[in-house]
Amino acid sequence: MSEDSFTHLDARGQAQMVDVTEKAVTQRVAVAEARVRMQPETLAMIVDQRHPKGDVLATARIAGIQAAKKTWDLIPLCHPLLLTRVNVQIEADGEDALRIEVLCKLSGTTGVEMEALTGASVAALTLYDMCKAVDRGMVIENVCLLEKAGGRSGHYRRAADQAGE
Repeated sequence: MSEDSFTHLDARGQAQMVDVTEKAVTQRVAVAEARVRMQPETLAMIVDQRHPKGDVLATARIAGIQAAKKTWDLIPLCHPLLLTRVNVQIEADGEDALRIEVLCKLSGTTGVEMEALTGASVAALTLYDMCKAVDRGMVIENVCLLEKAGGRSGHYRRAADQAGE
């Protein structure tokens, strides 16, 4: 097995951060999603802004943006990235769920998939945290990469039947 077989392991099998020094700077974008299932009454409370904790969706959007920017602090071998765009959209998905979509973008030498996934995950966790007092049965589900573009591996788009639709 060559040293390049596992990019996050050195020749001795020890964890390492991948060297991206020689990689070309390209436009990179990734979109991830997560869903939070809840009681229809909880969703109505959030959408109608009747939640006792205030604007739950605004707080979750800010949390998603913060998390994407700090992914390198949370995932051990991720590079610190200078994101140029993070967009968090949260919308009702049927009568019992919120769908979170996070887009991350930059010009750089490594992809932003982990940043988009982390943003979606933390936005979902924030929704749970803010609403757990009214609905402890909420479920975070379908955290997944929807699309990525840029870099050597090219373009990826998740098939609609894979995205939990």
